[in-house]
Amino acid sequence: MSAADTTTPAKVPPPRQAPPPPADDLPRVKRPSGGATAPWLLLAPCLLILALVMGYPLARLVTLSFQKFGQSQLWGFQPAESVGFDNFAKVLGDGEFWAVVVRTVVFAAGAVVFTMVIGMALALLLQRVSGWLKVLINIVLVASWGMPVIVATTVFKWLFDSDYGVFNALLSKLPGVDMIGHNWFASGPQGLAVIMLLVVWGAVPFVVITLSAGLTQVPKELEEAARLDGAGSWGVFRYVTLPVLKPIIVMLTTLSVIWDMGVFPQVFVMRNGHPEPEFQVLNTYSYDRAFVVNDYAQGSAIALITVLLLLGVVAVYMRQMLKIGEVE
Repeated sequence: MSAADTTTPAKVPPPRQAPPPPADDLPRVKRPSGGATAPWLLLAPCLLILALVMGYPLARLVTLSFQKFGQSQLWGFQPAESVGFDNFAKVLGDGEFWAVVVRTVVFAAGAVVFTMVIGMALALLLQRVSGWLKVLINIVLVASWGMPVIVATTVFKWLFDSDYGVFNALLSKLPGVDMIGHNWFASGPQGLAVIMLLVVWGAVPFVVITLSAGLTQVPKELEEAARLDGAGSWGVFRYVTLPVLKPIIVMLTTLSVIWDMGVFPQVFVMRNGHPEPEFQVLNTYSYDRAFVVNDYAQGSAIALITVLLLLGVVAVYMRQMLKIGEVE
């Protein structure tokens, strides 16, 4: 073996890279002119419509709540007088108002719980049915969701009618049950339960469709890994499915609370335009004070308190979404 064969070849140093050019010499990307104002120009028509449709009524509502405003002021016989917080003091000092608030909160809580539980159950069921049956169920859900509230309320009035109601007839076929002639609206709790069923029936389709879309984003690999680790169906749902669906569940729950606390046509139409005291919720109570008692100022004060309560719900929703964003 020669010396040339045993000599280690010298390592060639890597070529030096040229230093980056100074920042002043870099080519600058030209931003389109008006880049800061373009989004606002695009949003301007929508903001203008919102200001006209919602801004003026809300401002008028706030103004009326601080005035003495009845029929005399409505027809111009007397000027509207500023009374400060007197309307709010009368409303908050009225025991009937607090009974309505409690009734509204209980009604909304029950409707939200039933809506979310039934919606989640149906959404999970849709993941396990065949293609044609899934399409059929989705068509039924969309059809029921698209039904006008007045039509749905009329159907429920017929279903629970004391003389010709189908529901009473079906219950009477059970052994030892006689519901013929039973009036579901003779008491407030039973009547509100029927109205709650109507509200849940109209809200479930939206929840099912939204949760079904969310379930398609649950990674199958995580579900299989959880099953391999010994988790059952409940374990997979609790530790895999629920965390993925948490932002959607928070959003749906918040929207359901807002919608169910603001329920009006179901109660108003079901009671033929004259809800009894045991059927009053916040919106119908505000309407009753304004257009039945003709105290528009006190009705405005009740409506403004309702808006503030709903803004509190929105604040809780935004706080939860910010927490979810920080975790992600």
